Amino acid sequence: MQLQESGEMYLEAILVLSQKGKVVRSVDVSEYRGYSKPSVSRAIGILKNGGYVNMDKDGYLTLTDEGRAIAENIYEKHQLLSKFLIELGVDEETATEDACKMEHVISDKSFAAIKKHWGF
Repeated sequence: MQLQESGEMYLEAILVLSQKGKVVRSVDVSEYRGYSKPSVSRAIGILKNGGYVNMDKDGYLTLTDEGRAIAENIYEKHQLLSKFLIELGVDEETATEDACKMEHVISDKSFAAIKKHWGF
C-alpha cells in the first residue's frame, strides 16, 4: 500500500508526539495537526488497516515497525530540509513550511545528495 502525503503527515505527528514522552491518542494528533477529530479517526483507521499504526484498548496509538520507518524518514527530511533552507538564508517560518511540502515529494536519491553535499 502506497501512503499518500496525508498518511505520512499522521505518522510523522504520532512520532513527534511520542518523542515528547507523551502517550498518543487520536485527539492528540487532531490538536497537533489542527485536523478535525472525524478526519483523524478515519485516517487512523486506514493506517491501522495498512499495518502502520496499532491502537490499544484504551485508544493509545503506537507505530508499527513499518510505520515508524516511514515516519522517521519523513521527519528526517523535514528537519534537514528546514535546516538546509535556513542556511541558504530563508527565514525559519518559511523554511519550515516549505520543508513540510518538500519532504513528501523529494526522492530518496535527491535527499541523499543534499545530505552528502551539506554534510548532514
